[in-house]
Amino acid sequence: MLKGIGFNDQVARALKDLNLRDALPGRVVWQSAYSYRVQCENGEIAAEPTGKLKAGDLPAVGDWVAVRQSATGEMGTILAILPRTSAFSRKAAGKGVSEQVVAANIDEVLIVTDLDQDFNQRRIERYITLVYNSGANPVVVLNKTDLAADVEAVVAQTEAVSPGIPVYAVSAEENQGIDQLQEHLGKGKTVAFLGSSGVGKSAIINRLLGEDRMEVGEVRETDGKGRHTTTHRELVMLPGGGAVIDTPGMREIQVWGDEDGLAAAFPEIDDLVAACRFRDCRHDSEGGCAVREALDSGRLDTARFDSYMKLRAEFENLERRRSQHARIVEKREGKRFAKMVREVNRHNPKRKKP
Repeated sequence: MLKGIGFNDQVARALKDLNLRDALPGRVVWQSAYSYRVQCENGEIAAEPTGKLKAGDLPAVGDWVAVRQSATGEMGTILAILPRTSAFSRKAAGKGVSEQVVAANIDEVLIVTDLDQDFNQRRIERYITLVYNSGANPVVVLNKTDLAADVEAVVAQTEAVSPGIPVYAVSAEENQGIDQLQEHLGKGKTVAFLGSSGVGKSAIINRLLGEDRMEVGEVRETDGKGRHTTTHRELVMLPGGGAVIDTPGMREIQVWGDEDGLAAAFPEIDDLVAACRFRDCRHDSEGGCAVREALDSGRLDTARFDSYMKLRAEFENLERRRSQHARIVEKREGKRFAKMVREVNRHNPKRKKP
């Protein structure tokens, strides 16, 4: 059973290297706060992380974990998280600087938007950037073609901001075009669905499953927004093998990672930046700026460049905040160590007095 959702020799070796007594492999298939469900070879069980995990990095849906089952086999304890091959992350909510892993060990991320009122090229670019940073490959799915006046025009607009990325137009409501997505699924593969509330992620998954397993919510006609029908993250096994991960709707997500994903999401701008005369070119009024020349000639869309610069500024700000946080932590640890040394010396009877 586990092989169908990605268990392989690499996962087996990682578990063996931990050398944990009575530890079995499992994959997190459901997560809500500290509550988890883990798929093991002999079935699905409820599981809780150890206190050590609760104090640090918590498992995410899609994680391979080392789990120790209870005597009855109905419950388990998550002992460790096995190394991830990919992780879709965002900055956690709040003023701090910490990572929130949305889904782990994913091969592809299907970015779902609709052709009604949710369509936004800038949001698609943001998702693509974060998907590339995750280590997975992005795919764009335009849902609700039954509500669009000119599907071909919107597909063309999407392809313009998704260079080299598959773009599909589908209708979950009318079950049209869903079969196109099958080529991204299969035994051993894991695909995550991401997008705003109400765009139809759960409805598409139901079509792929062939049954109405995922709850589907209504969408307000006034603004096209849906309520958060999916309130937890869940990995669902597909009948033909492989798995999909459904996530709560996210209209806007804060960036996490580095600028590598930005370069992959905006390859044409990255090439222009590399061609600028000066390495620290601000692409404003400097001579020999390949970006400015492309903008002035119309070869580069101004709105797309503005989106690139906005995301780059967010990554730079994130890096500054992370560096500042690291310095604060280092200073705090230094003070703690110095205090410990003073305490040891103060109670050391062999310490020579001046």
